[in-house]
Amino acid sequence: MTPILLNNKVTEPSHILVLTEKFRNEFNLPEKVTDYFEAQFKKDEAAGTKGKKGTLSYNYIGKTILIVFVDKSSDKNKLHEQLRKHGAAMADAVNHQKGKEIYIYNQTRSPNLSLYVAEGIALANYQFIRHQSKSVAKQNSLQTVILANTKINAAEVHALNCVCEATYKARDLVNEPVNVLNAKALAGAFVQMGKEAGFRVEVLNKEKIKKLKMGGLLAVNAGSVDEPSFTVMEYKPRGAKNKKPYVLVGKGVVYDTGGLSLKPTPNSMDLMKCDMAGGAAVGAALYAIAKANLKVHVIGLVPATDNRPGFNAFAPGDIITMMDGSTVEMLNSDAEGRMILADALHYAKRFAPELTIDIATLTGAAAAAIGSSGIVGMGNASAKQKQALHKSSFHVHERIAEFPFWEDYDELLKSDIADQKNLGGPYAGAITAGRFLVKYTNYPYYHLDIAGPAFLTTKDSYRGKGGTGVGVRLFFDLISNL
Repeated sequence: MTPILLNNKVTEPSHILVLTEKFRNEFNLPEKVTDYFEAQFKKDEAAGTKGKKGTLSYNYIGKTILIVFVDKSSDKNKLHEQLRKHGAAMADAVNHQKGKEIYIYNQTRSPNLSLYVAEGIALANYQFIRHQSKSVAKQNSLQTVILANTKINAAEVHALNCVCEATYKARDLVNEPVNVLNAKALAGAFVQMGKEAGFRVEVLNKEKIKKLKMGGLLAVNAGSVDEPSFTVMEYKPRGAKNKKPYVLVGKGVVYDTGGLSLKPTPNSMDLMKCDMAGGAAVGAALYAIAKANLKVHVIGLVPATDNRPGFNAFAPGDIITMMDGSTVEMLNSDAEGRMILADALHYAKRFAPELTIDIATLTGAAAAAIGSSGIVGMGNASAKQKQALHKSSFHVHERIAEFPFWEDYDELLKSDIADQKNLGGPYAGAITAGRFLVKYTNYPYYHLDIAGPAFLTTKDSYRGKGGTGVGVRLFFDLISNL
């Protein structure tokens, strides 16, 4: 992880990003540099565009100096996202120049704006090159982000480091192929996170899963040579502010062929190592929450398996008895995520949660509806709970698009021979998936479908390319605000 540090002094010459409303040379830039900026300011002022272009940059003896004009009249969330993106662009420039550090100098009256720039830099500097034979030579040169502003609270810097490190961990898990990261290895990664951050982790093996009669998880696993796992994580600090826990449930399908309902390979099966992105987000969020010592009781549940067409793979038409004793007519083995999540949601009842949120790369319908720009969300959580979740989603720019959650959609899941089907038909696929899952809850519930933003095939600023770690920052912000 690229560490973010506090240091009021700017070492010269350095790569510097300046946040300003009116630029002042407060760190001994050479006269020719300030002359260049003053000339540009006058030019823009004459054209009536001073500050509106957003940035001015200068390359001084191989060092990038970027001036970012801050418009505080703009929407705060929009401004924060712009600052993250400016940070990402700065990281790219400094890596291109083989630089090792970036100083963020803040001339505004809002010192915490530096944190958004630092976040963008740190997340943009992520790489997944461990399987490349020349990975050392390809490593980014950037090593440190330095906040040259002592007015920033050190605790906030620590929290930001925690959440960026956790996002790195989630991205690593999502980017790992199944021959490296199967269900057992995913559970092992959570165990290691628990040891590092200080939260309890219990991994249930196949025998314990059988005893619990988790029929959905066992059915999906029936086609695999690798055993499933069910990971229970709990962070319960002294002085927790909530009497009832918040429960996070993440889909952990480490690889999805579609089972007997086999997926096509191009742009589908070839990306399906990312089908455990929800599980990665839950484990990494617990890591960040515990490491930052947030005073909130949180439980994480991750059912994990791969979905393959071998052995006794469940077949379209099969009747599956779930953990809660209800039956499901399985009509499509590629709608497997809801089968394993259903058992986990029933398991969550034992905790009498304040709120349970599941997160999953669940449906192509969600990605088709809103693309990679946001998360599809729905549920029966209270208006206050939804408001808090949506506020956090826009604050971290992992925005939730609220879909209807009407009971009308239950009609599409009715089966002639079982309690319900695992497929709702050609329409409203993201919603019927949510309506399938709510049947296994008896508590306030919200469903997040991250099929769009979980894995990107092209670079997108600080989200990068590949696994994005979506959900980690959202959950951390939500829990922080509690």
